[in-house]
Amino acid sequence: MTITDRAAASGEQGVAPAGFRLPAATRLGRVRLQVVDLARSLAWYGNVLGLRVLERADGQATLGAHGDERPLVELHERPGAAPAPHRGRLGLYHFAILLPDRAALSRFVAHLAEVGERAGASDHLVSEALYLNDPDGLGIEVYADRPRSSWVWQNGQLAMDTRPLNLESLLRAADGQPWTGMPAGTVIGHVHLHVGAIDEAAAFYHGALGFDKVVWSYPGALFLSAGGYHHHLGLNTWAGTGARPAGENDARLLSWEIIVPASADADEAAASLQSAGYAADRIDGGWRSADPWGTELHLVADA
Repeated sequence: MTITDRAAASGEQGVAPAGFRLPAATRLGRVRLQVVDLARSLAWYGNVLGLRVLERADGQATLGAHGDERPLVELHERPGAAPAPHRGRLGLYHFAILLPDRAALSRFVAHLAEVGERAGASDHLVSEALYLNDPDGLGIEVYADRPRSSWVWQNGQLAMDTRPLNLESLLRAADGQPWTGMPAGTVIGHVHLHVGAIDEAAAFYHGALGFDKVVWSYPGALFLSAGGYHHHLGLNTWAGTGARPAGENDARLLSWEIIVPASADADEAAASLQSAGYAADRIDGGWRSADPWGTELHLVADA
């Protein structure tokens, strides 16, 4: 029986794991990035992305939206590190910043034009998205969701696509308001990773960690989530055969954070990983694990 057959037979949206399942209220927390030059990155993340500094210490800084104390991005400086290549490294493909509404995305588009920053653009049916690279080549998506009521499920799978974005329509949504930085309510919506093999990645993230499969028809890719979201996690093999993980001296994703409602949920997820043969170690406030290619994740309880 295929994934589509199982999903259709169950009558559910997506395919739930056989064992532990992440709670529907699961969301993502901060992403931690290794960068070459902290001052250069802070200027770009502030002037282009519109994030503000929440905390700064020697060689690192925590960034968030304006009017919001929630940490979104941590930058850690490693002078002499190599910029991220366009492809060929396992680990981060992009992390995605979710804006609270379409109007905010519209204002962001106009802002990018004003500062002369180039970006890709796509309509994914469930969302509208822009794609950028930071000064070290790390991929970033900035997007806004369409209402869930407009999402279409077919035989258990969510309909997603990559189509041209109607920029004229999007720009009209700003209602003449200027961009004043990432607004309150901005969050990390998802993380998308290069992996070595989809089946092996699914065994870790779906079978052991407990994400649902929601989209599996993209060539070389799989999308997973909790609570029926379009995806908290994207996985792909587009880095190519023989790609190796990003190294200690590369600009890269250091870790990403999964926030579950309670400490007991984090404990159950860690126990599920351990019972499947993966390492999960206690850290302050939760658990740390890593996928088969060394991409680190933190499981923490909602504050």
